Amino acid sequence: MPSAEFLLIDNSNSFTKFALSSRERLGAVRRARTSELNAATLHRVLRGWKFDSVLLCSVVPQKAALIREALGAKPLHNVDHRSRLGVGVDYPKPKSIGADRLANAAAAATFHGAPCVVVDFGTAVTFDILSPQKKYIGGVIAPGLEAMTDYLHQRTAQLPKISLLEPPGPIGKSTKHAMLAGAVYGYRGLVREILTELRTALGVRKLKAVATGGYADLIAAGVKEISAVHENLTLEGLRLIGCLNL
Repeated sequence: MPSAEFLLIDNSNSFTKFALSSRERLGAVRRARTSELNAATLHRVLRGWKFDSVLLCSVVPQKAALIREALGAKPLHNVDHRSRLGVGVDYPKPKSIGADRLANAAAAATFHGAPCVVVDFGTAVTFDILSPQKKYIGGVIAPGLEAMTDYLHQRTAQLPKISLLEPPGPIGKSTKHAMLAGAVYGYRGLVREILTELRTALGVRKLKAVATGGYADLIAAGVKEISAVHENLTLEGLRLIGCLNL
């Protein structure tokens, strides 16, 4: 049976990722829809896995409580601003920072250095900023891609629900293609403009940007300012935090 020192759990709004991990590297990754997460789902997802301790990063308090109760027999570290992160935190209300954003900052510092911006394409599109002094100093939050396209579908009579992919061109020749152009090119423009403003605010000529999350590959393909796509950045951050706290 697979076994590891850590079980890493990234409990986000849409999906929850689970990974086995040693102190040196990630192992197998599984996931479940957060809305369907309960004791039975946890048992099914974790079937066959053995682990010594748990690192939990959650932005869904109700599901976090469920996870803690289900895994209560194991040592569990709940990531927050009081965790040893490997980076500083320079923020007026550190308690309000999402645990996933702290994990992203920890991973970005290790894998990509500072200054750096993590662009996380999840339910919301978040930008998390590491200063040249390797401190988390804040971020930007924008609506996610699916939030925008689902809103258009729900609030209009004739716009369909679409699956997001690369549009055939900037001029839509059908309703679907017009919506794809608005979503994909629009979000690339949003990302570029925010990165430009962040570079100016930090007073640096070059600002490394790394993308993660569900639509990272799609959007980053047209944004040269994004230097890397790191699929499991949040989980890597949890692994690194685990090394410092457990």
